[in-house]
Amino acid sequence: MTIRVLLADDQALLRSAFRVLVDSEPDMEVVAEASDGAEAVELAASRAADVVLMDIRMPGMDGLAATRLISADPALAHVRVVMLTTFEVDEYVVQSLRAGASGFLGKGAEPDELLGAIRIAAAGDALLSPAATKGLIAKFLAQGDSSDGDGGARAERLGALTGREREVLVQVAGGHSNDEIAERLEVSPLTVKTHVNRAMAKLGARDRAQLVVIAYESGLVRPRVE
Repeated sequence: MTIRVLLADDQALLRSAFRVLVDSEPDMEVVAEASDGAEAVELAASRAADVVLMDIRMPGMDGLAATRLISADPALAHVRVVMLTTFEVDEYVVQSLRAGASGFLGKGAEPDELLGAIRIAAAGDALLSPAATKGLIAKFLAQGDSSDGDGGARAERLGALTGREREVLVQVAGGHSNDEIAERLEVSPLTVKTHVNRAMAKLGARDRAQLVVIAYESGLVRPRVE
């Protein structure tokens, strides 16, 4: 199955470089290019993209606004967004995750990292680049604006989870894969996947990245800043 990729960046030269790289892979293809957020939202739908490589800073509608629109559209529920940042330690990292992005990657990433990011996002997994440690993500989440009250609402929603689902959510927030969680909790990977899917459904999360955000914002997992 070919992964359909949309490139959203206002720099044509960078888009061209990404296109050459993506199109060189047998399991993926670039289906469209966008130079701003509004165009990215339109093309994500019309070109049936699976993954959008989205630059955060673009003229007009930026990547954050575009990601929010994509995430809010039920017709685009299958679309995964990977934010591209100039600096991996970026003030927009947490906003990207809250907007609905599946993760983020620095523009200076190696080609294999970028291709791996596309495959990870297409599979519905969370993507945190190597330079973005769990402690750093926790720091951003801890410092983020919670004035909208979402944290309290999400904490209440945690009551819908079973004890095992909460345990699995804690492990997901720790960045562990299904296989790692299965080993830690002494259950099968299939059982873990079932718990993850049920937790996502109950909490209204699009993917594992959103589960991580909810786990921190609800207070289930406390940030550890080194």
